[in-house]
Amino acid sequence: MMEKLPEETMTGNARAEYIEVEPNVRLHITDAGEGRPIVLIPGWPLSDDMYEYQYNDLINKNFRVIGITLRGFGKSDKPYGSYNYDVHALDIKKVLNKLEIKDAVLVGFSMGGAIAIRYVSLDEGAHVSKLVLCGAAAPIWTQRKDFPYNLPQSAVDDLIELNYQDRPKLLSNFAKIFSATETSLDEGIANWLYGIGLSASSYAMAQCLIALRDTDLRSDLAKITIPTVIMHGKKDKICSFDLAEQMKAGISNSHIVTFENSGHSLFLEETPKFNSELIKFAWK
Repeated sequence: MMEKLPEETMTGNARAEYIEVEPNVRLHITDAGEGRPIVLIPGWPLSDDMYEYQYNDLINKNFRVIGITLRGFGKSDKPYGSYNYDVHALDIKKVLNKLEIKDAVLVGFSMGGAIAIRYVSLDEGAHVSKLVLCGAAAPIWTQRKDFPYNLPQSAVDDLIELNYQDRPKLLSNFAKIFSATETSLDEGIANWLYGIGLSASSYAMAQCLIALRDTDLRSDLAKITIPTVIMHGKKDKICSFDLAEQMKAGISNSHIVTFENSGHSLFLEETPKFNSELIKFAWK
């Protein structure tokens, strides 16, 4: 006869994999490890799965790691409605409230970096005490008369049109400029990222491209007073290095860590450096 296991052994210490942020909208969460919380926000069109090669290093260095997949992407719910930065920032706040997170290091990649800036400008340090911006699509992703950096707005209009015509082609085109060269990432990693992108909602992808095209975060930068590190690939074709310099100029307590050999995917192209810089900053 099989010996009955103690109840605590059977149930373990499972943490929620989904958190409801409003009726019928649940976000997928990766929540693992013990220690100071590091909150990871993915970029367009990825999910928290993108941080697979960060999770173990951070957990092994005694951090609690919380990856939050934004609504419309990955395994999170994909409702119709607004997908602007304020919606995403409020979703993140609800997750951190629910988990009772304090003194966290907030990490945002690409669009996730832009959303992290909006979040910190609104949160006033309630949950987050440090900010890490990785290849962030900020302070503006597209050019203005007084902002001659990165992509023309018409280029994003073309991306939105292609999203509705041939989304797999959009993801393939995006992959070609994701890294320093088309062969910087091996085929297996590239296919893995492509699969994550396919799991996104077409509607959410388009709405977030609109937010990326139109949102100006320059006034948000001045509201950020917590220590901030800007990690950026020198060869980034999606968020040019000019953007890192503009963020540095706008955030008072910030410094840049340059990834000389990386394009946009610095977290995969220079993973050991990425992880060690993140851990070093979080430990300070």
